[in-house]
Amino acid sequence: MRALAGLLAFALADPALGADLLQIYQIAQDNDPTYAAARSTLEAGREKLPQGLAGLLPNLTLSGNSAWNENTLSTPGSPGSLHQNYNANGYQLTLSQPLFRWQNWVAYDQAKFQVAQAEASFAEARQDLILRVAQAYFDVLFASENLSAVRANKEAIGQQLEAAKKNFEVGTTTITDTHEAQARYDLALAQEIAAESDLEVKQNALLAIIGRPPGKLARLRQEAAASPPQPNDMKPWVSAAERDSIAVQIQQAAAEIAEREVDRQRAGHYPTLDLVANAGRAKSSPMGTSLMENDYQNVGVQLTVPLYLGGQVNSRQREASANRAAAQSLLEAARRSAALAARQYYLGVTSGLVQIRALKAALISSQLALESNKLGYEVGVRINIDVLNAENQVYVTRRDLARATFDTLLAQLRLKGAVGALDDSDVAALNTLLDPASGQ
Repeated sequence: MRALAGLLAFALADPALGADLLQIYQIAQDNDPTYAAARSTLEAGREKLPQGLAGLLPNLTLSGNSAWNENTLSTPGSPGSLHQNYNANGYQLTLSQPLFRWQNWVAYDQAKFQVAQAEASFAEARQDLILRVAQAYFDVLFASENLSAVRANKEAIGQQLEAAKKNFEVGTTTITDTHEAQARYDLALAQEIAAESDLEVKQNALLAIIGRPPGKLARLRQEAAASPPQPNDMKPWVSAAERDSIAVQIQQAAAEIAEREVDRQRAGHYPTLDLVANAGRAKSSPMGTSLMENDYQNVGVQLTVPLYLGGQVNSRQREASANRAAAQSLLEAARRSAALAARQYYLGVTSGLVQIRALKAALISSQLALESNKLGYEVGVRINIDVLNAENQVYVTRRDLARATFDTLLAQLRLKGAVGALDDSDVAALNTLLDPASGQ
């Protein structure tokens, strides 16, 4: 229903407005094939619990048989033989209730952790969808910002090229200024072509997730700013990642399953006890005799004691013990990997915030420097290459600021994902930083 609401909102939205991140995410929930596969895998994983419970519940079976018999009876020393040809048939209803099968109890316990593992894997798939959508969305925005910056840079260089040509014609500058401006203009033209291609590639990457052309996308608001992580301390994030990371939860469940698998295989040495009840009828009519019918009912217990199975039980127990050790090692690896990811993304957010502030200041300085160089060129204290360098510096700073902003916002999402806390509310919170009226 949430995905349907997203599709409806997308269809009825004002064409002049750009689709925002939340709308794109809701569409992706219904159209992304990877997420759809994860949802089906979750449904399959949940069936482990009723399958495990089935080993503790009674089994009821109905069987029937019909056979044609041809018997030849002969007595030594007697002439001739007796032939009996007849049909025998019957049916039987069998009820079996396990009374003591320890391996079945362990399997039921395992099934609970298998369901928990399936739930965690789906949570991981949901987090992955959020990150993939956000990455693709911001990649499109960055490619669009980069293309705008390239075009603005090309336009400015084009103006400088025209000025250099006019100045050369009147004899106030040399042909070198024109050649320098032309070279920069040609480079800007090549950058524009590359930027247009990159934007199309990024749009197609988003299309592969949502299954349709993304159309206009809402840009970041001018006043939008990333916020520092809360708490603003690395240690709590690392501790939370080691404990609550989805990857750790998945591997924790795998370790529990492996632990119980050792018990399940050890139970191969234990006796089993079952309650067995039968009810049925058998009919036969040997030649020369009347029809014989036998109705029977019986109930009892069946004890089975394994004595020797060729070493199979011991071998499987050793195999399970080795798998348990491997699962414990993988759990430790998952904890360390989660801790490393939390450190990296925490530093990505904090350093990104500092970088954004520095680049904002650098952009202001670059724009002022460009104006100064233009003025200096007009009065003859600056040469053409100085203006071109200043133009390029403004372009590079704009591009780097956009990249740093999007990377920091993504690092915030990845940090939440590293501790297993990334959910739809984070998408909604990030969505408030976008302005639908500024759709690109």
